[in-house]
Amino acid sequence: MKRASSKILQQAAPDALRDSILNAWKTNARVTAFLVEGMPAELMAAKVPGSPRKTLRMIAAHLHNVRCGWTRTLGKEFGIAVPASVDRFKVTAEELVAALGLSAVGILNLLELGCERGGTLPASKAYVWRNLPLDVGHVLSYFVAHEAHHRGQMVMLARELGYPLPSAVTNGLWDFTKWARKEPRR
Repeated sequence: MKRASSKILQQAAPDALRDSILNAWKTNARVTAFLVEGMPAELMAAKVPGSPRKTLRMIAAHLHNVRCGWTRTLGKEFGIAVPASVDRFKVTAEELVAALGLSAVGILNLLELGCERGGTLPASKAYVWRNLPLDVGHVLSYFVAHEAHHRGQMVMLARELGYPLPSAVTNGLWDFTKWARKEPRR
């Protein structure tokens, strides 16, 4: 069996890796939107035990607003559109799902920028905190870990507050094969 030339392999690996990074983010974003869609209105308004000024709506809105903040910090200088933040006190689940779609594109554009620049996002002037390595693997891991943390928090709080989410929602969060195949909403 003849081996492919290393030049062909060098070209194929970056394209495959780029696609893998971008598709992993899209899957994560779909899972987050699915959870927010599955939250009843009364749960969105429920107060977080131990933090009476915080609601589940605020936690869910935080996901979108953080995406917007990072898109502004890392991408605005490079022409990436920054979606508007949402009002964490008033946003409805329907409005938030639409907004999450926009902020998911912002993060996707950041990851694409990093892939186009050899696997690392360029350091913007606005990025002063420097707590996150800017290679696309770390950037992707950071955003997925952040969202998974808050998704788990929301599922646990729903149960604790007496609004356990249907098993179709909680089990659906783990159906990554389904979410990887699914076309994004528009």
